[in-house]
Amino acid sequence: MIEEPLNTRDRSTPLRVLSRSDLADVPITPGDVVRAVEEAYLAFAAGDSDNPRKLSVANPDGWSVAYAMLGRDGRRRVVAMKTSYKFDPGHDRSTKRYYTTITLYDDATGAPIAMMDCARVGALRTPAVTALLVRETVRRGAESVLLIGTGTQGRNALPHLLAANPQLRKLMLYGTHPEGLEAVRRQLAFYNPHALLETVEDPRAAAGAADVVLATAGPGTEVAIEYEDLAPGAVAVLVGYGLAPSTLIDADRVIATSAEQMALTGTDMAGPDGRLRQVDAELPQILSRRAVARRSEDERIFVYNSGLVLTDIAVAHALAERAIAEGRGTEVPLWD
Repeated sequence: MIEEPLNTRDRSTPLRVLSRSDLADVPITPGDVVRAVEEAYLAFAAGDSDNPRKLSVANPDGWSVAYAMLGRDGRRRVVAMKTSYKFDPGHDRSTKRYYTTITLYDDATGAPIAMMDCARVGALRTPAVTALLVRETVRRGAESVLLIGTGTQGRNALPHLLAANPQLRKLMLYGTHPEGLEAVRRQLAFYNPHALLETVEDPRAAAGAADVVLATAGPGTEVAIEYEDLAPGAVAVLVGYGLAPSTLIDADRVIATSAEQMALTGTDMAGPDGRLRQVDAELPQILSRRAVARRSEDERIFVYNSGLVLTDIAVAHALAERAIAEGRGTEVPLWD
């Protein structure tokens, strides 16, 4: 006798699908995102959540790469699966395709919560992580920030950074795209209308005057801040591109969200011998006070921001709750 794969309750449970447009203007503040991400890290550090290593497959000719990530948030009682697929045969915008989704399940009731486009989740999660990394590593009395890059991450960086680090008052920006520069200003003004932002022409000189350097530029950038460009006590955070390998190789201390992820995705920062500098401490342990981020005020610290799916789950769940409460999305009877 063949067992029926789905029970009656499964058949009557629709799946809420939340598209990119459904999620685009769901209200959530940078402070809300930062808190959700911090809670996810603390739960992970306490052993309440699971974040297995991601799986990946790639076309041998470099045309495509796909990832699958599974996680369980023990405090929210949510299980999720995230997938991403990038098709990039020509290595240019005309042929590039990128799709990422996350599916959430309620681990208390067994019911599906939603299947979602993950673009906004990543756009919010990453700068929130950066904000926490800076909060834990920045020296006392720090006031100045240099942001390099005006893409999606650059546009979201400053509001989240200031949500966790309101003492940072001197904001500098380097970018080469006028529309991107304007977008960064517009996003900052929406959340921090009184903040002042200075556009700089020489990123290396600006780095020498910055307590925090955020490198969020795209792979085509010509900026490569060196270790010697950094001021004593500075924090250099790598999110995208804009830092030279010396900022890692010669750093007094290296902090990462995940040493394992950095080993997988940070190979372009390896030294002349092809080896990647070891991580001194990870963010979850720092937040739970099991590890120390900064040891002295004059240390130059390199910080590597790579994702853990648990932070995606936290932000996705927060967005899904708000979107569903507003009646957004489409219910699909997938298991009928």
